[in-house]
Amino acid sequence: MPRHLGRGRCGGHITLLFTVSDESDDPIQQGSLGAGLCVEDGVEVVAYGEDGEFGLSVTFESMEGDSDLYEAVLDALVSEVPEVSEIAWGLSVTISLPPAQGFGISASGAIASAMAFQRAVGVPYEESLRRAYSLAHKVERSRSTGLGDVTALAAGGVERRLIAGSPYHGSDLRNGPGHAEGWSLGTSVVLAWREGSGKHTSVYIDDPGWKQSISESGSRQMELLSQGKWGPERWSDLIRSADSFSRDSGLFEDSSRHELVTMAASSVTGAGFEQELVVMLCMLGESVVIVPLDPEEQGGWTERVIAELQKAGLNGMETRIAGLS
Repeated sequence: MPRHLGRGRCGGHITLLFTVSDESDDPIQQGSLGAGLCVEDGVEVVAYGEDGEFGLSVTFESMEGDSDLYEAVLDALVSEVPEVSEIAWGLSVTISLPPAQGFGISASGAIASAMAFQRAVGVPYEESLRRAYSLAHKVERSRSTGLGDVTALAAGGVERRLIAGSPYHGSDLRNGPGHAEGWSLGTSVVLAWREGSGKHTSVYIDDPGWKQSISESGSRQMELLSQGKWGPERWSDLIRSADSFSRDSGLFEDSSRHELVTMAASSVTGAGFEQELVVMLCMLGESVVIVPLDPEEQGGWTERVIAELQKAGLNGMETRIAGLS
């Protein structure tokens, strides 16, 4: 058995609407306002190592991922947990959702690996979890692979992001500046996507035109969603706002997303659930999430919908909205 051994796991995140809040030069202050769904499936990482020359070897056990992400996480961790630099590391990564499809796999992998490395050298659980969120946020911003996924995942469930920024920061890893709230009933959902990868997030968040359109549309919807208590009674509000955002921002018509939504909606109709389910775009992949209009609905429809999606040439899988973090 390796001298050092640790495990980390983090589910994915589906952004339904958002703003690009990167005005500050400090990545800790950058992020997004918005709302979305944290899901159970994501990334599991096992870190193992022996005392020796510092380095990292990454093995992907299921679908392929981005080795550079995990190297960036380890390099960033050295300044905060110096003992990790005295170890020859191996990383076993199991990804259960396709990368680059709007499922937050970059953030999920960064959080899970940061947890695994720290647990392998004996950092206590709560400290390692907070540092994992803080470090993953900084890595995401430095790579332009995400804005608010980490802050969303730090809340869990059906989340709304009320203040942009990292969920934890500083030597004492206290809260903020980012803040999100979540709730969950463990609702079953179906994810659907085309074969191949979507556009890189940076194509949108680093483009001035897209940034303005997305932020203006996201801000309008968050004026509505940020009011009042956040719980299951707001589910229908979220569905309406997600639809308005996708259309007002122009993302609905970009990258053939309109066609994808139409195909998924036809599959829902073919399965006989057009009165009970709704199709929503995942930002910023070429993918959709199919959810019940009643968040207390716990299934009985997923297998038939997935079968119809596959007939239409789409990939589909069932997952659940995750619990609170």
